Amino acid sequence: MKTVVIGVGNVYRRDDGAGVAVAEALRPRVPAGVDVVACENEPSRLLDAWEGADAVFVVDAVSSGGTPGALHRFDAAVTALPAGVFRSSTHAFGVGDTIELGRALGRLPSYVVVYGIEASDFTSGEQLTPAVAAALDGVVDTLLAEIEEVTCTSAR
Repeated sequence: MKTVVIGVGNVYRRDDGAGVAVAEALRPRVPAGVDVVACENEPSRLLDAWEGADAVFVVDAVSSGGTPGALHRFDAAVTALPAGVFRSSTHAFGVGDTIELGRALGRLPSYVVVYGIEASDFTSGEQLTPAVAAALDGVVDTLLAEIEEVTCTSAR
């Protein structure tokens, strides 16, 4: 089973870089055979990043009005992501749009889970806010547990 983890974001927009930070922290800890990709460009590049994957985990910053650092989990293989939660990129094409495009084109893997980290600051700067930075270890641990469950279940 091919499994891919994709961290999405802009590391020069404070909390928007949370997905990329999770990918970088996760990379040395994933089981063999799991690819970890940082997607700092247009989210439409996700289509290429998950090409041929059976299971995909996408991590991105969200803005739903919740508590900064809170973790949201969405099963995107089953239903569309909630409108307005995931920010669009500078080209107005976001993670949710890309997932729906992949679904329409028949290029969406059968297992797609999106983790959203509640953000509070998308202004210019390279540092995550303290609440988002403090949440990263928990997000990495949660992702590792689910990756392990998915990859072990499929190996049986």
